Parts: sequence; C-alpha cells; structure tokens
Amino acid sequence: MTSDKIRLGIVGANPKYGWSMRAHLPALLALPEYELSAVCTSSPETAAESAKAYGAKSAFHDYHEMVASPEVDLVSISVRVPLHHDMVMAALAAGKHVFCEWPLGANLAEAQEMDALARSKGVTNMVGLQARGAPAILHLKDLISQGYVGEVLACNMSMFLPGVLQRGKTMPWMADREKGGNTLTIGTGHAIDAFCFCAGEFREISAKVATQVPEWETSEPGETVPVNAADNVLINGTLVGGAVASVHVATIPWHGTGWRMEVYGREGTLTASSQEMIQYGNISISGAHGGETQLAELSIPEALTHVPGEVPMGAPFNVGQIYRSLGQAINSGGKATPDFGLAVERHRLLAAMEQSSNAGGKSVTV
Repeated sequence: MTSDKIRLGIVGANPKYGWSMRAHLPALLALPEYELSAVCTSSPETAAESAKAYGAKSAFHDYHEMVASPEVDLVSISVRVPLHHDMVMAALAAGKHVFCEWPLGANLAEAQEMDALARSKGVTNMVGLQARGAPAILHLKDLISQGYVGEVLACNMSMFLPGVLQRGKTMPWMADREKGGNTLTIGTGHAIDAFCFCAGEFREISAKVATQVPEWETSEPGETVPVNAADNVLINGTLVGGAVASVHVATIPWHGTGWRMEVYGREGTLTASSQEMIQYGNISISGAHGGETQLAELSIPEALTHVPGEVPMGAPFNVGQIYRSLGQAINSGGKATPDFGLAVERHRLLAAMEQSSNAGGKSVTV
C-alpha cells in the first residue's frame, strides 16, 4: 500500500439493490481505515452511478480491469455465489487482498482452489461469515469458553426463515443446488458457523438435507421453476468436546420465528435468541449458573463493539465489525479470521451433511 488508508475496490456495488448497498458500503464508508477507491458493476451506467453515489474515485464494469488497478489494495466481492470463484481467482492472481462474501464458492472444490491460491500468494483474505462480528455472539463464545456453564453436555440451535415460496420471483437461480446459493449453503452455512464458533466443532454428524417445496412460482404469472436446492437441513451429532448437539435450519413459507441457541452444561444454562433471522442482530442472552434458580438476561459488554458509532445498526454493523478486524490484519501483516481456510472447513462440513443425507442419515466423521 502506498497510503495510510486501505484502498478498496468493491465488485457488486449497485447503488439501488443488493447486499453491498445494504451492508458493505454503509459500513465501509464509516470506517476511517478504508478509502473507497473503485466500484464495479455489470454496466458502465450503473458503475458511474455508483461511483457518484458513494464518492469512489474510479468506476469499472469489467472486474478484470478493477483488480488490475494499482489504486486498489483490497478487493471485496459481494455478488451472486456462482460468480465468486472467477472473481476471487482474478483478484488473487493480481496479488490483491480479498474479502469474499459467504459462501466462498459454489462447492467445496471451488473453495479449496481459492484457498490454495490465496496461501500461495501470501495475501490477507476474509470470508463474510459476519455472525462472528456480532457482540452477542462474541460474548456467548466467551461465556462458554470461560466456564459459565461448566462442561457442555448438550446444545441445540434452530433458525426458521420465511419466504421460500417467493424466492422464484426474485432469485429463481437459487432453485438450482449447483449454483451454490440456498438454505444449505447460505442459511445453514452462516448458522452452523455461529454455532461451532461458540459451542465447538462437530466430531461426527447425521443429517437430513431436504427439499420440502420442489417448485417455485416465477415473476411470470402461471410460470414455475423446478427446485432441487435444499430448504430444510436437520443435523444431530457429537461435538469434539463430547456434547451432543442438534441443529435445524429451514426456509419455510410463512412466519419465520428467527434464531435460537441453547447450551446446557454441568454448572449452568445459556440461551440466546433473535428475530432478526440471518443478520444476528438484537440478540438477547439469558443464563443461570452456580445454583441460580431462574434464567436472567445478561448484558453484552460494550468492549465487544469495535466499530465507531457512525456505522449504522442493522445489516452494516456486523459486517463493519469483521471489516475492522480485516483492516487490522492487513495493516499488521497478521492473519485475518474468518479466512478462506476456515471457509474450506465450513464447506467441508456442509458436504458431510449432504453425504450423510444421501446415505440415509448415516453417521459421518468430520
């Protein structure tokens, strides 16, 4: 880098829609360590519009040109999952630091290829598992690791998201499991990472990966698209520490109830829940231990908030939290987390779920 700030180029910076517009850009524009050097969208018109809206120095509609720019230190990729691999590989080949949204790839093989190139290039990299930026998730992890519940004996997590019937009207490509963007890869991927981050890694699992709604309506009246992508994922197994665990993540038609996690130990109990679905915001934690007879809400330490107050609450907040740690890793030459190596482990766990399900729920070592 030739300046004090990390010069960022972001692919997928449409100013009217998308995850970048909702989360990445509001967070990045409020973080003083970053400078928005370039934006890239699929057309010259939207690229110019984005650059004007966000104050970027340069606008691109070809990501190959943007990643080659000497004015870009870090490439952030926030587009549809099927496009991740080629864009990440191009950015890595150009020697850039890379942030890529989760899922890293459409499958395990793509993730492994990206991780291998990142390692060979020696660049800093991060995958967008933004639950790790949520102060409540950080606090839940700390409580468990510090022995609040003692030895963990059993734990569970559930997340039920609404809207499976409407997906074909806005994102019909998600019906195809090969495209890599569905309830298994996205919803379960984010949720299982938060679960393992707090409670520990799985040693063995048995899983059911199901498509309960095999057809979606499209935006064309009377037209439908066949679905082979999962909308329900049910897992049970044993964690490395010996606890038994269960997880159910589903996209259902109506009235999703959000996210909940429970941890039961020899010395106490912890529960965490939120109705903000996949964003892991507004999480409340309750606990009891050491002979306490009732669960009570626990406060979240302010020290676990690392972003300045200018970062908006909601979708930008957790994204801003992990971008801040990425910036620290780039500036110090250290290792960022969650990185592509961790992403490969999560992709491997998802593949194990499919393997178990295809074998009729047979237990699989992970």
